[in-house]
Amino acid sequence: MKKDISTLPLIEAFRADDECPFCYLERAAEQHAISFILGSAYMEDYIREKTDALGFCRHHYKMMYDYGNRLGSALILSTHLKKLNEELAQELRSFVPGKSNLLKRMKRTEAASAQAKTPLGAWLDKKERSCYVCDHFNQIYNRYLDTFFDLYRKNSEFKEAFAHSKGFCLPHFRDLVECGEDKLSDAEKQEFYPKAAALMAEHLKRLQSEVSWFVEKNDYRNKDKDWGNSADSVQRAMQKCGGGYPADPVFEQEP
Repeated sequence: MKKDISTLPLIEAFRADDECPFCYLERAAEQHAISFILGSAYMEDYIREKTDALGFCRHHYKMMYDYGNRLGSALILSTHLKKLNEELAQELRSFVPGKSNLLKRMKRTEAASAQAKTPLGAWLDKKERSCYVCDHFNQIYNRYLDTFFDLYRKNSEFKEAFAHSKGFCLPHFRDLVECGEDKLSDAEKQEFYPKAAALMAEHLKRLQSEVSWFVEKNDYRNKDKDWGNSADSVQRAMQKCGGGYPADPVFEQEP
């Protein structure tokens, strides 16, 4: 299989025998981004301009805190908060609440899923979704998706690696399904979608079996029986359902 700077990470991810090759790539990318910005990059003006504008999501703020460079985080936050305060002041100056009525007040609240009704709410929604690390990965991820379909269409060895993989987590499988609509010809879709669906069905059933045995193995009557592949099945099943690595240790700065 031909390897170059654009294909090597994807090829390595499929060879890692992971529950989802794209989770494998995502973890590497976000750890690289955290160690990059909290290494010395936060002193660079062009990096600070990006972190000031984008900020970070809840998940990556937690990763930054766990990483251990408090001074680096403080320097990043100091200028980000300055920009945030300037933007918030502007939003508050222009904020005008909408007209109320009895029907609206009686309607059941759906704040968690509702679309913003005010410009201030829309701005806050944007800030909640804005993240330097997520943005960094999303740019790489889109290229990985392009590379996946390019290799799938043109490289028989990669197609074989795909066929013998463990499938994907549900969020990344969703992205493959959607991207395949644009990247594949009608004939290629007739081959790809059944193969991808069969992979997902096979390995979701495998995980169901492993988790079920994990439950049964905790029955005292089975204490002397072999764990098989079920000992770490809980975290792998969580990854399959939601993505990520729930059992990963904290990603910390090297001493």
